[in-house]
Amino acid sequence: MLRQTLAAFLLTASALPALAGKANDTLIYASDSEPENVSPYHNSAREGVILARNAWDTLIYRDPASGEYKPMLATAWTWIDPVTLDLTIREGVTFHNGDPLSPEDVAFTFNYVLTPEARTVTKGNVDWMKSTEVTGPHTVRIHLKAPFPAALEYLAGPTPIFPAAYFKKVGLDGFAKAPVGTGPYKIVSVDSGRGVKLARFEQYWTGSPIAKPKIGKVEFRVIPDGDSRMAELVTGGIDWIWRVPSDQADQLKSAPGVTVLSAETMRVGFLQFDVMGRAMEKSPLKDPRVRQAISYAIDRKAMVDNIVRGGSRVMNATCFIGQVGCVDTGVTRYAYDPAKAKALLKEAGYPDGFEIDLAAYRERDYAEAVIGYLRAVGIKARLNYLRYAAFRDALRAGKVSIGFQTWGSFSINDVSAFTGVYFRGGEEDLTKDPQVIAALQAGDTGIDPEARKAKYNEALKRIAAEAYALPMFSYPSNYAFSQDLNFTAQPDEVPRFYAASWK
Repeated sequence: MLRQTLAAFLLTASALPALAGKANDTLIYASDSEPENVSPYHNSAREGVILARNAWDTLIYRDPASGEYKPMLATAWTWIDPVTLDLTIREGVTFHNGDPLSPEDVAFTFNYVLTPEARTVTKGNVDWMKSTEVTGPHTVRIHLKAPFPAALEYLAGPTPIFPAAYFKKVGLDGFAKAPVGTGPYKIVSVDSGRGVKLARFEQYWTGSPIAKPKIGKVEFRVIPDGDSRMAELVTGGIDWIWRVPSDQADQLKSAPGVTVLSAETMRVGFLQFDVMGRAMEKSPLKDPRVRQAISYAIDRKAMVDNIVRGGSRVMNATCFIGQVGCVDTGVTRYAYDPAKAKALLKEAGYPDGFEIDLAAYRERDYAEAVIGYLRAVGIKARLNYLRYAAFRDALRAGKVSIGFQTWGSFSINDVSAFTGVYFRGGEEDLTKDPQVIAALQAGDTGIDPEARKAKYNEALKRIAAEAYALPMFSYPSNYAFSQDLNFTAQPDEVPRFYAASWK
């Protein structure tokens, strides 16, 4: 709609009353999807990560500019040995419901999320821990299953702390409806299918590496249609959107009162193949030549240049090239070569191609471009476009032949947060290759940095050579927001609304 009628919106925008923004001290942001559960350990959607970073604190803080680890809910930490980490818990911090933070909250949180009944969605974020115990009035000890050099990175990311007494009282369902954290914003309401409202936590603790927010209220709205989101932004109904397609971002640059910003993120798109052939009888994908043919059939560079844009880069290893351990040296490159793709299909016994399903959950135009490339070599792919939770569950259940995945690694700057999630034998692993699993486990637990890189490179080379997955490209994010708003984008794809302000 907006592609054709942007001019009409621009003509009327100045006459419309402000529905959000500076006058109401309410930053309203919108996205196309919502987390299935607001609890940070019980969703893996980027919208959930954003809420978590604004409403919950972690033990350690990683400065996004310098990469330095700084005290947050833990004031100090000491490695007793490679599998024992002691931390001192900060005094004087209160949860949003008034409960004081204590070591018992830390031990409860980490021990709970390791249990089967917790139903933790991304187990790799926590399963490096064996157990956590309270060791004193202000101290805890984390026991690791094995050495894990990335531990501090995880403690600074997807491991927020829950209030033990409150969570035990209300349970997971109650917590999802009325969540409580210690972060700069408190969640005041959760309206499934519509959004989440937050308010500045006036009792936020002094001395935090992130200051008390300057903006009083933040509201997240679910607006599935992209054109509707842009119309709301142009007419003043909302203040901030992202994932704006490049062509529409170009149009929005001419909209009065709107700022457009483009930046590469850590998110990578990739095709994940049903290597074990669970999704269909006699699946062609069990043959590596077929997977390689698909990889040669897709012009990833053309997609980057003409569709994705905004600083995107082709990826050759199944990770984000900037992550620690993402070494793509010697990794098989699949240059666009449809003739080679057709030859491999013929060699594999599919000279006329075959029919197959391809599932996706975002950027439908990207998936449709892939389908067009596959059709050109004889592969007739049917698009199954799903909501993220349904997509993930179908993939895990072996009901998807080709999945167009994206992964932002929970903004963790370590390859264990990407490759390990999909190839270390867990629920997301459609390959279950013992060699890859062993190499990744060795990389995750290795103490020597160079030895870690070597093991990760070993795994990444085998994944690429066997075409277990096809890395596509890094995702840029086109942000569009009110010119009244001071907002800075970060490569980790976490909009820090607590750091935003009005001009």
